[in-house]
Amino acid sequence: MYLATMDDNFKNEYFGIGIQNGKTPENLGVLWRSAQNFGASFIFTIGNRYAKQASDTHNAVKSIPYYHYDTFDDFYNNIPVGTRIVGVELSDESEELEQFKHPRRCVYLLGAEDHGLSKHAMEKSHFLVKFDTPKSLNVAIAGSIVMYDRQLNKERS
Repeated sequence: MYLATMDDNFKNEYFGIGIQNGKTPENLGVLWRSAQNFGASFIFTIGNRYAKQASDTHNAVKSIPYYHYDTFDDFYNNIPVGTRIVGVELSDESEELEQFKHPRRCVYLLGAEDHGLSKHAMEKSHFLVKFDTPKSLNVAIAGSIVMYDRQLNKERS
């Protein structure tokens, strides 16, 4: 019988994805549907809370864990040990997604389309990534692209 060591546990991969202060419930439902398809371990919201969406046609909220945090600090203080925050934000400090090495254990944090991530969330993120697009994308589309890129056969950090 093989017993996993703590070191083995930190080699296991997982990811969660969520939105800070999401603008519309429809976008969240589409993101949840993509999260289920791309193998997310959990989904979450910070700020605005949306428990059920018509656009979540696969009913992902009943299939994978959903967490809600009232504030970014509540979220930050409750992420799993060893988990890295990857903020998805169009900024000068952000790394191009095409060259990004996804962490083995992370959460992808997206901001609302009209305001993006809060300054506090950007400062606390371990990594910031962006796409090579001239303008911002719909939050559900942006999250889907990040998850698609993660499942490509790329080196992990």
